[in-house]
Amino acid sequence: MKRLLWIGSLSYFLIGLAHVVVGSLLPVLLDHYGRNYTEGGSLIFAQFSGFLAGVLLSPWLARNFGKRRSLVFALLLLCTAEVLYSLLPPWGWLYAVGAAAGFGFGMVEALIGTLVISGIPQGTGAAMSRLEVFFGIGALAMPAIAGQFIALGWWRLAFPIISMFAAIAVVAWLRGSFGTLDTVLDEQEHRGNNHPHSSNSPKVKASKASPIGNWRLLALFVVFFFIYVGTEMSLANFLPSMFIERLGLTQAEAALSVTCFWLAMAFGRLFTGYIADRYGYGIFVALSSLAATLLLCVFPLIKGTAGAFALIALLGLGMSGIFSIALVFASKMMPGTEESTTSLLIGAGGVGGALLPLWLGNSMDRGGAVASAWLLAGFACILCLLGGILYALHVRKKRLQTASP
Repeated sequence: MKRLLWIGSLSYFLIGLAHVVVGSLLPVLLDHYGRNYTEGGSLIFAQFSGFLAGVLLSPWLARNFGKRRSLVFALLLLCTAEVLYSLLPPWGWLYAVGAAAGFGFGMVEALIGTLVISGIPQGTGAAMSRLEVFFGIGALAMPAIAGQFIALGWWRLAFPIISMFAAIAVVAWLRGSFGTLDTVLDEQEHRGNNHPHSSNSPKVKASKASPIGNWRLLALFVVFFFIYVGTEMSLANFLPSMFIERLGLTQAEAALSVTCFWLAMAFGRLFTGYIADRYGYGIFVALSSLAATLLLCVFPLIKGTAGAFALIALLGLGMSGIFSIALVFASKMMPGTEESTTSLLIGAGGVGGALLPLWLGNSMDRGGAVASAWLLAGFACILCLLGGILYALHVRKKRLQTASP
């Protein structure tokens, strides 16, 4: 299990790098091609579309080709795409390259998340939190790496760095031995009617004991992830603009707000998994959602720079475990559906991360920073409500299971 976690952490570090590399290099990339920010947004959207396709297709590919083969394919695709980025092909080709890169790291994220959730039954929250720590380190490291390369005039070399880590990950997954999980990694699960689930299995019984149908429970989790990732990405994209407008900071000073937020997120993830494993995933998600809501409701009222940075640090700590622990919580609430549930929820988060920042950007243009901060607080209130409902359903399900003979 330790080997799985270390190789999984390397892969999550890789996709953290890959998620932000285009955004980190976007100004110089657009300058090189003579394009505007609208076309740059189209490139990022092409990458997001590939990401969503990779996440949603990962269960089908894993069933038909095996998880290890699917992982290796996704990593090789990502490696190739980043090499093509560095060659600076004609602009129109970049849309296909971006889609391929997004497909690769989206598939890697979904497959490894599924492996860890289904393969590590004890301490699942701590395991997922470790992956998220490495993802955060990658997302923090790439802007710094890109900035240095831009300063040296070697900015296109940021892409081969990702290719190098992808190649290392390919070797690690091909040569790695994971004990009993090797069978899970290599089998091709043609489910159909060959492996029907018994209606008397514990998983099906647990599902029947649920107070609502699984599809309704899944729908609640889908909306939860849509709102959460959308709120997180909105903060990450618009915090500097809000700080400039509200507090009169320079661009360089305001940029530190995002660094502060991500550092607090990465630090919090060192502990959130252990806390959730000890006290319960449902209560952790509900209380973290409540903390995020309270802090975001205070955010529009803060006027001092020190207070604003302190609040952002607290917000990063409060939100640090929500994504990974909510994934584990969903898998525990709907046992036996880890593959499809994990990919669907990551995909829902990806859609939220693409759409809600568009709404917030429109709010910034029309109403300014204060109105946008209240909009974020509104997103958080919905998140808190959903977290409370999911926890209540979890408690009710446990009571019904305890009462049943």
